Amino acid sequence: MVDHVEFASASIVENFIGFWRATGFQRFGLMYGRYEPYSEVPLGVKAVVEAIYEPPQDCAPDAIQLHLPDPQQTSVDKVAGLLGLQLVGLIYLDLLDDGTGTGAVVCRRHAESYFLSSAECIFSAAFQERYPVMTRYASSRRFGSRFVTCVVSGNPDGGIETACYQVSNVGVAMARDGIIEATVEPSLMKVVETSDKQYVPEVFYKYKNGYGIMVKEAAKPTFPVEYLLVTLSHGFPQDPRPQFAPSRSFPTENRGLVFDQPQADLAAVHRHLSGGSNAVLADFHLAVFLAGSHVLDDADLARFAVAAAAGAEPAAAAELEACPGWQTLRALAREAAASTAAAGGASGSSSSSAAAAGGRPSARGPWTCRHCTFVNTSASTDACE
Repeated sequence: MVDHVEFASASIVENFIGFWRATGFQRFGLMYGRYEPYSEVPLGVKAVVEAIYEPPQDCAPDAIQLHLPDPQQTSVDKVAGLLGLQLVGLIYLDLLDDGTGTGAVVCRRHAESYFLSSAECIFSAAFQERYPVMTRYASSRRFGSRFVTCVVSGNPDGGIETACYQVSNVGVAMARDGIIEATVEPSLMKVVETSDKQYVPEVFYKYKNGYGIMVKEAAKPTFPVEYLLVTLSHGFPQDPRPQFAPSRSFPTENRGLVFDQPQADLAAVHRHLSGGSNAVLADFHLAVFLAGSHVLDDADLARFAVAAAAGAEPAAAAELEACPGWQTLRALAREAAASTAAAGGASGSSSSSAAAAGGRPSARGPWTCRHCTFVNTSASTDACE
């Protein structure tokens, strides 16, 4: 288990919440970092979060649907390993503006409702089962998990705060063996009934009744979800030294199809690298894009990881600049930026003609859709092809 979750920089969470502020949609992410000793607790362990990867997903104001399996997951894990990081947990938003115009949000998760719903608990348990702690002291060579779950939601004061949890080892085992299942009531977990295919033992839980007496009750058929949760402390370091501190940020992956969010593409690579110091290499989202684009081979990607980890170290950056693969990437990025600029100029010219013709784009020449950036060449200007 983990005792504490530490975000290496406040900007990591701020960038993640910024998606909701810009769109009003919820968001899901996977946290990459490392595990370190936690001196505040004897033999304590803390998860240090250095970056958040946002997998492909469909977002809405009240729902998130992941695209599984994620085709980028292998390349993300690979580049994270080169950067000395590993998957340490998941994080998602559950925010709702209260409508007062003051920036306050609704508090939906509290002691009188729920902290994690039964479905979220089973979802987190599946991740903990997938990422166990490997140890030679257990007969199965695995025991427990250090995978954490973070939820960004509203607090009773109308502010935004992060809560961190783990599912207990008992909860993970019950979810793995199919003993429990989610219910429509988010605060309750259901115990499945014994069938001819599976024997389910009786499940009991204890609580204090109104007279202060400890009572043991059978979970027939449900029991509160919080019996399976372990609450973790969280915070930020007093002297932040994040691994990734670029002078400017590369667009976050898989956001480009949502409203007017910046698109992570080769043109963005050119804009990100042009006119900047070597510090711009220290960007996790840039590393994720380069790993998924397959322009760099494994050796060049390893050199990039060294330069990114070194930050503004001149020697590492100079070695990267001398690589043929990196030079090819820079050339492709320049061409993509030039094509984007040319398409944007054509779009601007078309828009000007549209204003002169009464508000409709001219049918002469290509024009670029401002929503998907597709360059249309047909005479029709009513809709994007």
